[in-house]
Amino acid sequence: MKLSTRSTYGMRAMLELALAVGQGPVMVREIAERQRLPATYLEQLMVLLRKAGLVNATRGAHGGYALAREPRDITVAEIVEVLEGPLDLVECPSGAGCCGQPEVCALCDLWNDAGKTLTAFFQGMTLATLAERQRAKSAAPVLMYSI
Repeated sequence: MKLSTRSTYGMRAMLELALAVGQGPVMVREIAERQRLPATYLEQLMVLLRKAGLVNATRGAHGGYALAREPRDITVAEIVEVLEGPLDLVECPSGAGCCGQPEVCALCDLWNDAGKTLTAFFQGMTLATLAERQRAKSAAPVLMYSI
């Protein structure tokens, strides 16, 4: 399964908001600049995330977006499902290439088990964990070698 640009951009925006918790709302333009994302597309994604209750929007000169809940209470699975839909690897037994006998098909079980593993991993990963990882990576020195 390859997640789309929508998920990648949406996750990057949500990570920015997680890193900014306690600092007030963040404008889409700021997120777009920091993450090198197209602001108009990002605005569309933020509307989806707001409708799903993951972010709050504040209007005005000091407005922008902020997380609707604590980063520890928002999982990667929630974000991806809002932006992509269910985390199914394949659409078996209704998808292309289906044998038509999912009850006796070992591949159907394989795809279902893999999908459950991916879902469990994403459900176990929170924005707080991602923010901690990002802070650690940002603080780590980047070694440059020249000869």
